[in-house]
Amino acid sequence: MSQVMEKLSEQTHSGPEQWRERGELMELLGHTLFVIDESPKQNAADQELEQPTILLLHGFPTSSWDWQPMWHLLAKDYRLIAVDMLGFGFSDKPNRHKYSIHGQADLIEALVKAKGLQQFHVLTHDYGDTVGQELLARQLEGSGAGEWLSCCFLNGGLFPETHRALLTQKLLLSPIGGLLNRLTGYAKFCRNFSSVFGAQSKPSQQELQDFWWLINQKNGKHIFHNLITYIRDRLEHRERWVSAMQQSTIPLCLINGSVDPVSGKHMVARYRELNCRLDYLAELPEIGHYPQVEAPIEVAGHYQSFLRPLVEA
Repeated sequence: MSQVMEKLSEQTHSGPEQWRERGELMELLGHTLFVIDESPKQNAADQELEQPTILLLHGFPTSSWDWQPMWHLLAKDYRLIAVDMLGFGFSDKPNRHKYSIHGQADLIEALVKAKGLQQFHVLTHDYGDTVGQELLARQLEGSGAGEWLSCCFLNGGLFPETHRALLTQKLLLSPIGGLLNRLTGYAKFCRNFSSVFGAQSKPSQQELQDFWWLINQKNGKHIFHNLITYIRDRLEHRERWVSAMQQSTIPLCLINGSVDPVSGKHMVARYRELNCRLDYLAELPEIGHYPQVEAPIEVAGHYQSFLRPLVEA
């Protein structure tokens, strides 16, 4: 990273505690979820203009703070709304709860209604990709909340047949998942988490500490084996969710870190093979599973290139 880039990063970095202060807690379907909702500063002459909105859905096992590195790059032109889904970040993390992608989608739609969103764009990553697929299917059925204007997927298990789960994920899904939760500590988390990043874009020690701190809010690590059941959801609902991408009536974008061992360039190849709608594709050859963290400026640039003609139309 150049000195200029390092300085920019230092100026725009917001720690997770500062992130929490910028957000709010909302009661949705009987649960308390953390939501951050920020709009561009407007000149007095432009106050009557409604800014286009982007709804951002994060991945497993992290939170909305994943979007922080590129937030300022999008916040100049868009209203941004991000949520910690149930079981993540600063939101409720009930232990005795049957977590499901459909349940998370219900909560996102409750948020859309509570915020009064009429039309908006959607940006998703990892676990959020899967929630996004279910929500996209509802849009196509005409039952979805609000009207989607576009959807952009970052690295994630869009197709269960190409998703290469880490050993830790497989063990969490097994009968010993609860035991593994109790045995997994910070050192093992750092090894596993760093392994899905690109060789030149590994998370810093500060980032690792921040991610770990967020995961452990409200004793969150103890429910990993409950949350990981989304892998089974992907298998069960594969046809519905892949069909939604093939038949989508809204523009779809894919921005993918190619060296991601979980859902890298092999996932992009499958995307093309299945003839899913694809209006914009960006492949990042040296980036891993967290492109918005590893290459935020590049990802924001591609995403804005995808959105610009849609917003200006």
